[in-house]
Amino acid sequence: MPQTARPTRIGMIVPSSNTCLEPMSYRLLGDREDVTIHSTRIPVTRIALDSGSDRQFDVGAMRAAAELLATADVDVIAWNGTSGSWLGVGHDREIAAEITAATGIPATTSTLAYLDAFAAFGIGTIGLFTPYTADVNEQVIARYAEAGVRTSGHRALGLSDNESFARVAPEELVPGSLELTAERPDALVFLCTNLYGAPVVADLEARTGVPVLDSVAVTLWRCLDIAGAPLLDPRWGKLLA
Repeated sequence: MPQTARPTRIGMIVPSSNTCLEPMSYRLLGDREDVTIHSTRIPVTRIALDSGSDRQFDVGAMRAAAELLATADVDVIAWNGTSGSWLGVGHDREIAAEITAATGIPATTSTLAYLDAFAAFGIGTIGLFTPYTADVNEQVIARYAEAGVRTSGHRALGLSDNESFARVAPEELVPGSLELTAERPDALVFLCTNLYGAPVVADLEARTGVPVLDSVAVTLWRCLDIAGAPLLDPRWGKLLA
């Protein structure tokens, strides 16, 4: 007879060229056996402010991917990309609503997870670090301002090829992060689920006293929260424990 008890199952819609998200998510979970992650991919290769890039994040593609994940009987589904940070919160709310309407499964996105974290932890000002180009950062800053979150400073690595983001070594993020935390924001945000920010979170928090929120960790935190599972180890962000 098959067992009826099972771990919490998290479904993730992953950008196709992302090589950080899945391995980092399992690093965040460590040796936990109460949670498993199940993913499907949609085509995403480039991040820019143009219609070609925007079409990668079509709601219909998200719905089709979610329907595949639903066949694995997952407990929550996340669009695990940060596109809503520049396309607008309304775009991601539509994605989450479409996923739940199509599957009956609770849904979130990386952007919605960040907004939930900002609200939960009283974060009104952030330092923003991304691998993107400066114009994308400026759009993110404007969108966050619409949501009531001010950006005290930002760094953009100037990249647009999504696959290249994961080639940035975590230690390369430290100098710019220290500059951003010197302005004493409520939190430092590593915005991109294909950027290895999580490995330097504990060191930065210990050195600066500023909470650090990494996109992979924040999205997983929110999925665990929705599913009613235990949250993360504090080394991945003291606010997410």
